[in-house]
Amino acid sequence: VQLQAYGGGLVQAGGSLRLSCAASGRTSRSVTLAWFRQAAGKEREFVAAVAPVDDHTLYGNSVKGRFTISRGNAKNTIYLQMNSLKPDDTAVYYCAADQYSSITIWTKIRVWGHGTQVTVSS
Repeated sequence: VQLQAYGGGLVQAGGSLRLSCAASGRTSRSVTLAWFRQAAGKEREFVAAVAPVDDHTLYGNSVKGRFTISRGNAKNTIYLQMNSLKPDDTAVYYCAADQYSSITIWTKIRVWGHGTQVTVSS
């Protein structure tokens, strides 16, 4: 599986951004896709994930109620709608793919896309 992320940028606090991640490869429609983020000097953090079969979603505590992960109709593209952004959301956001059982643990993720920078100004 290969992953390509799009959509980062600079936004003011309280604003919104949408990230996209396109997965390609033979098993791209059968893996769980997720977003992680890593702020400068901090450990990589789980943001959200969507399962491949029933589109069940998971969220990190820091983004619940503000971020929404979804799958496109083709099932190999996911989106992260980020609302009510805060300066603490500033980070490089990474798309990831792996099995559902370990999707929230960044050290167990085997497939990463290139990161996209999100900067939230106060």
